[in-house]
Amino acid sequence: MLDEWNMGTIPHPPGRDPELLDAPNSDFVKPMQKLFSWSQELGPIFETQAPGFGMVVASGSDVCKDLFDDGRFEKFAGFGMEAFRPITGDGLFTARNDEENWGLAHRVLLPAFSKEALARYHEPMRESVEKFIAYWHEQRQPVDVGSESTKLSLDIIGRAGFGYDFGTMGPEAGRHPYVDAMVEALMFSVLPPDLQEQRRADFEGWVRLLNKTVDAVIEERKDNPHHEQRDLLDAMLRNVDPETGRTLPEENVRYQITTFMVAGYGTTASLISFALMYLYSHPDVLEEVRQEAAEVLEGQHPTFAEVPKLRALRRVIDETLRLWPPTPAFLRVAKEDTTVGGVHQVAEGGWAAVLTRALHHDEAWGPDRHEFRPSRFLPDEVKARPAHIYKPFGTGPRMCIGRQFAIHSATLALSALTTEFDLQLSEEPLSVAEGGFFIPDNLTATLTRRS
Repeated sequence: MLDEWNMGTIPHPPGRDPELLDAPNSDFVKPMQKLFSWSQELGPIFETQAPGFGMVVASGSDVCKDLFDDGRFEKFAGFGMEAFRPITGDGLFTARNDEENWGLAHRVLLPAFSKEALARYHEPMRESVEKFIAYWHEQRQPVDVGSESTKLSLDIIGRAGFGYDFGTMGPEAGRHPYVDAMVEALMFSVLPPDLQEQRRADFEGWVRLLNKTVDAVIEERKDNPHHEQRDLLDAMLRNVDPETGRTLPEENVRYQITTFMVAGYGTTASLISFALMYLYSHPDVLEEVRQEAAEVLEGQHPTFAEVPKLRALRRVIDETLRLWPPTPAFLRVAKEDTTVGGVHQVAEGGWAAVLTRALHHDEAWGPDRHEFRPSRFLPDEVKARPAHIYKPFGTGPRMCIGRQFAIHSATLALSALTTEFDLQLSEEPLSVAEGGFFIPDNLTATLTRRS
């Protein structure tokens, strides 16, 4: 995998074993945080290897700027995503660039993420948030912020995207088995090949559970053919490709649902949980957000048109996405022989993992780059810095199609929760889990209802 790179110019982690390479020093539970740690030691680009596997990792702004050049590089649907194809097949996320169904699905589903479509999703999103607030009023103390954010985000994507209730907020509701299967399957996809073989049977079981859940979503809609919902599922089943006149194949509908379930719940849950952590540990920012909400909303739930007016909250969201981008990395592959960072030669077919969080902590962000400062997203500061150092949703034609869905739903949730509750956060050092997405796994909070 490393033959396409001029390896003489690329550093690697210290303490490499002659036979096991970097495996003894790797972390297979939190691999992306280990890569981040290495990036802080090794600089803007490095390579890491284990038996039967190797990859180049990029994190510096100059190197990544070249990788984001769509004339020379494109999305690589290989490592990780290739292992995940038994679940999402040729869905939008894991489809290869030359697969017919990627272009078909992109054209068919693009209208489902337009401003007009987002306006249709606003009301079911709001209903999910109201339901969650009522659920929190009944909770025993304290609550696990990461787990609870996952419940909310799963309800939002289920309700607004597919008209489906996952039952995450009932009196006996626990973590939905769909989430456990998805997290395990995502972790499986980034394991080295030898470890994948050891867990192959488990992976196949997770796939069966995920497919069973998605098939239930489809069957429920088929049993109600005269529904009036114009949601993502409706678009998947009915929208016609303007170029070919075709609709999505039935198997591809399953792949697309699973793709959006993964991206929808994971991105939003990560964003909400980390944003709550930052808001309630920065009282001045929290007060600014609450004051803005009071002035814009006047005590009412935000309408669709009012959500973009919550600019202070949007800056919190952008800064949260900078410090803890939900998707830890994305892959780019060379379309031709070229050079990155002015030094490193890569041949056609050579690929690299862009470490998003490390890029977002690059020196180009300034001396306070590791600090939470939402004001860095004021218009003047945004205009003054290069756009390529901020990529929370990927880059190019394969950038996340549902990014506005995630941001809109998170804005609704955070506006309501900060208005309704005071949170006293736990003080233990933060631990962050990885299951395809970053999310706090030990952040608890005691809730107090605000008058």
